[in-house]
Amino acid sequence: METGLRMPVKEALKDRCWIDGNDYHALYQQSLDDSVGFWRRQAQRIDWQHFPQQIRDTHFSPDDLHIRWFHDGELNAAENCIDRHLATNRDGIALLWEPDSPDQDRRQITYQQLHQHVCKLANTLKQQGIGKGDRVMIYMPMIPEAVFAMLACARIGAIHSVVFAGFSPDALAGRIADCGAKMVITADGGRRGGKIVPLKDNVDAALEQAGTDSVDKVLVVNHVGCDTHWFAQRDLDFHEQLALSDGDCPAEPMNAEDPLFILYTSGSTGQPKGVLHTTGGYMVYASLTHQLAFDYHPGQVYWCTADVGWITGHTYLVYGPLANGATCVMFEGVPNYPDDQRVGDIIDRYNIDILYTAPTAIRALMAGGDHCCANSRRDSLRILA
Repeated sequence: METGLRMPVKEALKDRCWIDGNDYHALYQQSLDDSVGFWRRQAQRIDWQHFPQQIRDTHFSPDDLHIRWFHDGELNAAENCIDRHLATNRDGIALLWEPDSPDQDRRQITYQQLHQHVCKLANTLKQQGIGKGDRVMIYMPMIPEAVFAMLACARIGAIHSVVFAGFSPDALAGRIADCGAKMVITADGGRRGGKIVPLKDNVDAALEQAGTDSVDKVLVVNHVGCDTHWFAQRDLDFHEQLALSDGDCPAEPMNAEDPLFILYTSGSTGQPKGVLHTTGGYMVYASLTHQLAFDYHPGQVYWCTADVGWITGHTYLVYGPLANGATCVMFEGVPNYPDDQRVGDIIDRYNIDILYTAPTAIRALMAGGDHCCANSRRDSLRILA
């Protein structure tokens, strides 16, 4: 039995949507009736260095179990998130970064600037011996450098594994040992709700544990300016290294079935398991679902509140929206700091069209009644998901 309240969609809004309920069901039926044709058409939404001819290859016998998508195609995820937008939208805003405290400096990064940051970091990784297939652990606060790190790995074919910055040194160590990471990219610390999280200290503690000796280098962003212990033979200053690197780095051709990233399950029901996502199928799906699920249209400002340490942050803060050329808001803090009007303030500041957040966050704001909406207009907001 349905108990939720349904709000009718205004006709003017409905007319501008990519699809309605009937369109969605028709699209879904197409995917069942002609799966190969459907996904061949969807594959055209991203750029390929070699467009796939083999769309789907599946086999389910006990002695030969495999599921492959677009497996003779070649592409690069970072190229899809950055380079393909440069001809027409190089000055468009890719990231709008909102700091933990509203009193701190904000940042905006164009697609051209994103290209420069990612290429410089990609060359830095190569200079430190990171190449195709190597694993790089990313243990970062919600700052643009976390996105740079993900895309720099993708650009050279390294496999990133992002660990939520709220996890302990033990949790970090276990994931480093499991995937055999060669490098950790982190920050001196992060800010969350007015408090400092000692990320570099956590990395140091993790690397004292057994099984983590695969790590050769730790690349450290000076974000909060807190004191850290420095290991001269291992630790590298992020911005110093980028200043020495070239701003041009050709994107590595990747087979569609090459790994893009490993993301670990939370471990709440057992040992964390590393889930490997390959490049081609993931990028097609991320682009498609970001456009249709959130009804994203070019030029709109989009805010996903998820942390990059979770799959939602990977798909709907980084890869999906950037593949579609969106302007993405990235928020370091929490919805109720310094007060419960923060979300409304951010919506107004950036004229956000689409807000994607968690029910937990909405319920937390609702607990305070209408106070959270008292001083904001929110008249730009079109979709709350």
